Amino acid sequence: MTILLTILASLLVFGAVIAVHEFGHFAAAKLSGIQVNEFAIGMGPALWKKIAGGTQYTLRLLPVGGYVAMEGEGSPESNQAERARDGQPEEETENPIPPDQRTGIPFPEAAIWKRAIVMAAGPLMNFVLGFVVLVGLIAFRPEPIASRVIYEVEEGALCGQTGLEAGDEIVAINGRRCFVANDILYELARTRDTQADFTVRRDGRLLELPGVRFDTYTGEDGGTRMNIGFTVYALARTPLNVLKESVNSELYYSRIIFTSLIDLLQGRESINNLSGPVGIVSAISQAASYGLTDVVEMLVLITVNLGVFNLLPIPALDGGRLVFLGVEAVIRRPVSERLQENLTLATFILLFGLMIFATYNDVIRLFTGGL
Repeated sequence: MTILLTILASLLVFGAVIAVHEFGHFAAAKLSGIQVNEFAIGMGPALWKKIAGGTQYTLRLLPVGGYVAMEGEGSPESNQAERARDGQPEEETENPIPPDQRTGIPFPEAAIWKRAIVMAAGPLMNFVLGFVVLVGLIAFRPEPIASRVIYEVEEGALCGQTGLEAGDEIVAINGRRCFVANDILYELARTRDTQADFTVRRDGRLLELPGVRFDTYTGEDGGTRMNIGFTVYALARTPLNVLKESVNSELYYSRIIFTSLIDLLQGRESINNLSGPVGIVSAISQAASYGLTDVVEMLVLITVNLGVFNLLPIPALDGGRLVFLGVEAVIRRPVSERLQENLTLATFILLFGLMIFATYNDVIRLFTGGL
C-alpha cells in the first residue's frame, strides 16, 4: 500500500508540474500563431495520439518529461535529435502534420517578443499553478495565517533584551525582506552565531536593530539550537489576506530556492546535499504518509522550483533561450544555430552530470538512512 501511495503521489506531482509547464509553451505558441506540430506529455513510446487543429497530441509511456515541438524550431537535425532525446522513437520523429493541415507559421518567423513569450510561458505557468494551489491550501487548512507582527516576547528572552519588542512588525532580517512568517524562521536558521540584524516597523516608523541575539539550548543530539523567544499574531482568514499570503508564500518559496543555489555556489551548503529524482520521490513518499495536504505542499515547492530553475540564463533551459532572443534583438540577427546547439549540448551534459551525481547522493542516503 505504501509503494502504491508513493507511485500515485509521484504521478500526481510530476504529472501536474510537467503538464502545466508544457501547456504554457503550447498555449502561448498557439495564441502567437506559431505552428505546433506536437504536444506530448511523457517520454518513450506513444500510448495515445490524436491530431486536431493542426497539432498532434501525444501521451507517452513514461510519466516524466514532455515537449512542445514547433515548426522550424532549430535545424531539422537538431529537432530530430531533441525529440529523440525526449524519448520519441526514431520512426516518429518526422513531422506528423501534413502541410495542408498546418495552421501556423514556423517558430523563427514569429516576432522576437512572441517567441520570448512562448519561452517564458512554461515557467510562468508553474508559478500560476503554485499560486492557485497555495490559495486553496491557505484558505482551507485548519492552521491560522501567521503574521510578521510580534505578539509577545518571552520574559527574560535575550532577543527582547537586545532590541525586539511586542508590536514590532518584522520587515527584514540581515537585509533580506521577510514576506511571510516562514521567512523569519528561514533567515534565523541561516545565521551561524545566533544573532541577526533586524529591520522592524515600530509605531509606524522603520527601525534598524543590529545584533539582535537569541538564547540557545542543547538538543537531544547534542547540537546547539536557537530559541526564537517570541510569538506572532494570527491573521483573520479573509479573502484579501488569503490572496496576500498566497502571493507572499510564492515569493518565499521562489527566494529560498534561489538563495539555496547561491549558498551552494558560495560554499555555505555542500554539493553533497543535492537531491535528484530518487530524493524527490522519497520526499513525496514521506509527504504522502502524512496526508494529502503535505503532498500538495510538495507540489507547490516542486512547481515553483521548476519555474525558478527554468528561468536561469543557462542555454539548455528556457532562460537560456530568452538570452539568445535578447541577443538577437540587440544584434538584429539570430544567434548562430551551431553556437546555440554547442552551448546547449555542453550545458545539457553538465546538468545531466549533476543529476547523476545528485541521484548517487540520493541512493547513498537511501541505504544509509539519510532519506
